[in-house]
Amino acid sequence: MTSHNNPGKVRALAPRPALHATRILGQLRERLRYLHYSLRTEESYVYWVRDFIHFHGLRHPREMGKTEIESFLTMLATERHVSVSTHRQALSALLFLYREVIDAALPWLAEIGRPLPKKRIPSVLTPLEVQRLLGFLEGEAGLLARLLYGTGMRLAEGLSLRVKDVDFARQVIVVREGKGGKDRVVMLPHSLAPLLQEQLRRSRMLWDADRAAGRAGVHLPHALAAKYPRTALSWPWHWVFPSPILSIDPRTGSQRRHHLFEERLSRALKRAAVLAGIEKSISAHTLRHSFATHLLQSGTDIRTVQELLGHSDVSTTMIYTHVLKVAAGGTRSPLDALDS
Repeated sequence: MTSHNNPGKVRALAPRPALHATRILGQLRERLRYLHYSLRTEESYVYWVRDFIHFHGLRHPREMGKTEIESFLTMLATERHVSVSTHRQALSALLFLYREVIDAALPWLAEIGRPLPKKRIPSVLTPLEVQRLLGFLEGEAGLLARLLYGTGMRLAEGLSLRVKDVDFARQVIVVREGKGGKDRVVMLPHSLAPLLQEQLRRSRMLWDADRAAGRAGVHLPHALAAKYPRTALSWPWHWVFPSPILSIDPRTGSQRRHHLFEERLSRALKRAAVLAGIEKSISAHTLRHSFATHLLQSGTDIRTVQELLGHSDVSTTMIYTHVLKVAAGGTRSPLDALDS
């Protein structure tokens, strides 16, 4: 599996096949797909390379180098005021372009530094706030929100769940190809089992309709579709949360059923937060942060929380111990001592 966070690592792999596309953005897509990058990464990298080319008056990247990359990144930071993560993503896209598409073995590639991300304490809800929030969420959005809070999954992981990965007998859910391409196992909350079974019944109805209409099957990862062409049509590989409408696959051009889109839950969460009177900034990721913090508050070992979240390093999980310190407020302010 290719590392998507560090394009430099792919240089250790076998030589790349020749590119067939003639235009630079087509070549970029071709190389990203060959290396099995996600569609979201592909869209982001194409966006930044296109923006880079337009910023420099439609000059071809082969005619540009370190100076042009640095001026583009400076513009993003000083004029557009993009975040550190966005800045790093733009840089990753350009480094991928020069290393993997243009195949430029240039010494300046290693000299361009990445801005360091700032450590920020995540926004976390209290258990009572979670309860109030979930009280204003119904249907598929409500089930998905409960699933994210109850398992710690990322939104993309919950949306892309396949039928075969929900194991009611063992009360677990297998998360496939999470961040970094890793699989992991999380708990299946007992209270959600009946709701998930009902969701699968609704999903089955859409699957039956698609099979009766002779539609293309769901998207499969990497070369699985070519190796097992009937798998995409099978019930075990169908989405737990299928979209009610069909869409066009941007890579194949075929019409198929995708899973629910992220915006659906995002909009529902914002409405629910207003109705619940919660003034904190809330997103789907807030549910994941709250899951981790509440587990640590209940005495769960930090290594267990690390595994459930899918963090490679426990230092990433340690951020939630800082949240606990803030939430506890255990140190008395000297101001309060003046009144005693």
